[in-house]
Amino acid sequence: MVRTPLTPEERERGERLGRLLREARGGRSMAEIAADAGISAETLRKIETGRAPTPAFFTVAALAGALGLSMDDLVGRCAPTAPEAPVAA
Repeated sequence: MVRTPLTPEERERGERLGRLLREARGGRSMAEIAADAGISAETLRKIETGRAPTPAFFTVAALAGALGLSMDDLVGRCAPTAPEAPVAA
């Protein structure tokens, strides 16, 4: 099976997700959060660094639960920002 290349927007969204998860993790270790979420520390590392920009829904949901984040918050903070409309003179 050939995987379709990711668009720049998908890669950027994955990077935003990774940053958000890193920030939410704070001082806790990757191993601790990964264990709480039921995933490997390597999977968490790949997500946080953007090397796995499209993780499975249930992986993201498990990480959100382990970090005390709501899925709504994750979606809102990882969605692309709309370009600003030009201001009329």
